Amino acid sequence: MLYVVVCAAGVAGGVGELITAAQERGWDVGVVATPLATGFIDEAALVAQTGHPIRSAWRKPGDPRPLRDPDAIVVAPATFNTVNKWAAGISDTLALGILCESYGWGIPVAVQPCLSPAQAAHPAYGESLRRLRSMGVAVAEYVPGEFSWTRALDLLAR
Repeated sequence: MLYVVVCAAGVAGGVGELITAAQERGWDVGVVATPLATGFIDEAALVAQTGHPIRSAWRKPGDPRPLRDPDAIVVAPATFNTVNKWAAGISDTLALGILCESYGWGIPVAVQPCLSPAQAAHPAYGESLRRLRSMGVAVAEYVPGEFSWTRALDLLAR
């Protein structure tokens, strides 16, 4: 089971491309969206594509788990906000909670940042990437103005 964590970035509507690539590699995919990302994606299309509900909020006590535990996680697109909160251990959304727990699970995690060059220049961003790398997170190269849906997925294969 591969969790695809999708954040609220302009490219988020294309996450189906990542899901298709993952499915072609044999992954069963579940999507976890940040609350703001739900406004950027076509939830019905992604449910049809994956066969699983989109997760964006915590379950209530006693509710069944809609996805089984992940074997790996890809975060794409990963926004400035998510990268920095995750590195700082802030768990104020389901997506961040899962990312913070992933370290303790010991599963492979890869991230494809998507942010502006001005955000990438902020000192907190570089420090956050260093912390994530020290936690074993594979970080795909950030190229301003260019986004790859498969770059982070390729890192899981290594």
